[in-house]
Amino acid sequence: MSGGVPPYVRLANEIAAQFAHRSPEDAATVIANHVKATWDPRMKQALITYAESGATDLSPAAVLAAHRLQAAR
Repeated sequence: MSGGVPPYVRLANEIAAQFAHRSPEDAATVIANHVKATWDPRMKQALITYAESGATDLSPAAVLAAHRLQAAR
């Protein structure tokens, strides 16, 4: 892979875009549930770590979802 946005960031943002019509809090719940149920644990951890680093290229709902995933551990 050469530069650019990591795949887990792109995927999280794509999922968040599907729920843009919801409040960020509601969208975060759906995103967190999807990530928890379907993503490989390494990708899930990468998303959490990335969000905790203050990444600015994650959608607000994806950041909230990552924080919820971290809190649920």
